[in-house]
Amino acid sequence: MKTWHYALVVFIGGCCLGILSTFVKLAYAAGYSMVEVTGSQVLFGTLIIWMVTIFSKKKKTSFLETFKIILAGTPMGLTGLLYYQSLQTLDASLAIIFLFQFIWIGILIEWVFYKKRPSSSKVVSIVILLSGSILAAGLFVESIKAVSWQGAFFGILSAFTFSLFIFLSGSIGKNVPSIQKSALLSTGAMTVTFLLFPPVFLFDLSTLTGITPHGLILGIFGVVLPPLFFSIGMPHVGPGLGTILAASELPVAVTMSAFVLSEDVSLLQWTGVALILGGIIIGNTKKMKVPVIFKVQSKQRI
Repeated sequence: MKTWHYALVVFIGGCCLGILSTFVKLAYAAGYSMVEVTGSQVLFGTLIIWMVTIFSKKKKTSFLETFKIILAGTPMGLTGLLYYQSLQTLDASLAIIFLFQFIWIGILIEWVFYKKRPSSSKVVSIVILLSGSILAAGLFVESIKAVSWQGAFFGILSAFTFSLFIFLSGSIGKNVPSIQKSALLSTGAMTVTFLLFPPVFLFDLSTLTGITPHGLILGIFGVVLPPLFFSIGMPHVGPGLGTILAASELPVAVTMSAFVLSEDVSLLQWTGVALILGGIIIGNTKKMKVPVIFKVQSKQRI
């Protein structure tokens, strides 16, 4: 695969995550709790990816390597718990703005651990992305008093755990097939989720059958696809560019909240969405270059 192919895979992984907030809100509206929603997501997602893994190419791994990959999946589980907790008190389009802080956190992690200073294009991209995220979240439309600070706190924590997951998914188990690695990461997410919130809903047949449709959708787009796409693309693009590409999550979340949840999305918010997409494009340029046409004109004048 070419480099841009890996970048596209990570971009699509971010889009998958953007779908989640809408379906979580729908599950809450149907009367299900955060524990039931998160538990069903990791349960069905992990079962699906392991079913796929059975029929895919696998590599024999040592106990230590297997344990490391499973442990690397725990931030994914924590991200779901923290983010869904914030969704209980915040609109979907607002909750994601706090999760969105993973962009600069991911760049910081790359700088600290890889000693890779962010390029000028990445810095410009981050500024544009964060500016766009403020507009997209509707902070100029919503009254600041309407923001739940408890929801904001859980949202910020989810940004740190998500950044950690992106970093680990690209640095651990690089030689393990992506599907097998994704299954192990999902196992880690399910383990930490069930340790913190035991899945008692499994013993209530009516709750289990009712939450199953929600759990299947959330499991596919939250547990199966993102770890798989990140496992494929992150080792090649790095955590810095990876977090910029994963910013595709916010435009999808805002779009879904507008058309599925019928939440009011203003013109300023759509402008923010456009800025985010522009920031992603700028972040994918290796360095800021003068357009060729200007170089040609300069030579002709000389």
